[in-house]
Amino acid sequence: MDIPRIFTITESNHRIHNPFTPEKFATLGAVLHLEPGTRVLDLGSGSGEMLCTWARDYGITGVGIDMSPLFTRQAKLRAEELGVAKQVEFIHGDAAGHVAAAKVGVAACVGATWIGGGVAGTIELLAKSLCAGGIILVGEPYWLRVPPTEDVARGCHANAISDFLVLPELLGSFGDLGYDVVQMVLADQEGWDRYEAAKWLTMRRWLEANPDDDLAQEVRAQLTSEPQRYAAFTREYLGWGVFALMAR
Repeated sequence: MDIPRIFTITESNHRIHNPFTPEKFATLGAVLHLEPGTRVLDLGSGSGEMLCTWARDYGITGVGIDMSPLFTRQAKLRAEELGVAKQVEFIHGDAAGHVAAAKVGVAACVGATWIGGGVAGTIELLAKSLCAGGIILVGEPYWLRVPPTEDVARGCHANAISDFLVLPELLGSFGDLGYDVVQMVLADQEGWDRYEAAKWLTMRRWLEANPDDDLAQEVRAQLTSEPQRYAAFTREYLGWGVFALMAR
């Protein structure tokens, strides 16, 4: 069980696999008023930065599930590095359909809503693990401005304009599902640049070390095109944020 290898290559040096910075995760933890001992479930936990830093800074406990063996190993190493390995557990597995054995105070899917077939399905899945009065966290893209054409949307790695909503519509959609939006923290341009540009150096170093690999041609093509694509499309049209929800 693993994610496509191209993502393992391009994001192998990332601690955070979305446009958030460490400062943004710290802000999110602070505005949620996390209490020591709060149990957090993180579906699609990546390299574990959210759970590990929250365990260190706010005293939470939790479990992260991720399909990538590499990212799961990195999460475990990060927990040891920060001295929180007894507070958080990372499991290599399929987050789709995963329900916690015991109810949690925070159920999160920060940037992997495909596990539930989209936002609505992911919220429904997370709710199954949540205790009464708990908080759901969803990380999701939105349009900063609607792309003028479908080609521009595809340039943002969307399948179509209809894949995402503008921010007011996204916030309204949570209400339509029966949830209050109680907090949000949005990625900024620096976060986007750090997330995307870090891939380019990783790809270049990987190509130097693996010139004869079966994926070398694909990685070379991506490295050649990605800086311009990102600047022309994603950087101009796509936002991203984490939204905190409570059932009405």
